[in-house]
Amino acid sequence: MSKTVLVTGASSGIGEATVRRLLADGYKVYAAARRVDRMSGLAEAGAQVLSLDLTDDASIVQAVEAISRREGRLDALVNNAGYGSYGALEDVPLDEGRRQFEVNVFGLARLIQLCLPMMRAQRSGTIVNITSIGGKMHEPMGSWYHATKFAVEGLSDCLRMELAPFGIDVVVVEPGGIRTEWSGIAQEGMLRYSGDTAYAEQARMHARMFSAGDKSSIVSPPEVVAKTIARALRASRPRTRYATGGGARTILFLRRWLSDRAFDGFMRWVEKSMARA
Repeated sequence: MSKTVLVTGASSGIGEATVRRLLADGYKVYAAARRVDRMSGLAEAGAQVLSLDLTDDASIVQAVEAISRREGRLDALVNNAGYGSYGALEDVPLDEGRRQFEVNVFGLARLIQLCLPMMRAQRSGTIVNITSIGGKMHEPMGSWYHATKFAVEGLSDCLRMELAPFGIDVVVVEPGGIRTEWSGIAQEGMLRYSGDTAYAEQARMHARMFSAGDKSSIVSPPEVVAKTIARALRASRPRTRYATGGGARTILFLRRWLSDRAFDGFMRWVEKSMARA
């Protein structure tokens, strides 16, 4: 019997690549996203397409109920949906900060709450939370985004211990630089909020860094992350964390061994170097 997997944020980037990879590996995949119209190709490839808005509780409930009604079980949940809200903390409205947490943290947590009864009943399952190297490092202009990713890292560690008695694994995947729509969205917000304020010089430099990064050979295609997720789901005892793609392991190694101020300096050097590229 094919295992059933729910992948969020499936309309593009990492989510879309993950759905295609898991379909190829023989899973029954539910692909969920707000932009249902952009998932027609996944439906043609064999995915079951669901509408899902992580800021709308009724939407989350309906998506999980649909899977429960059709399948009666859920073998894996891949929490990929999210976005990067950038801009100086002083400039970004609190409503935007709340929305960043609503999508990246609270929506993710609510989905887990609703999926767990199925997994506990079958005494098996895997929850894969896609964080980022941003859950362990920092940069200017990214306070709200990094705060959400740090939060999901901590949430995942606690959840892993809570669910171990029920045979449910919790895995964190930490992508580095990945070539998706994420960078463009982050740049747009950063320049909208901070492009004409006291932080304008920093915002514009950071935007140039993102643009240069998109063209860099260091940045990986989303299929790299999809492959890592598939490997974690195949493992009988998956690792608790997988750093993957786009210089992730190098950045995390440096963050571990450099002092806070030394890492600040390293990130400023990266920012200036890439902005000049």
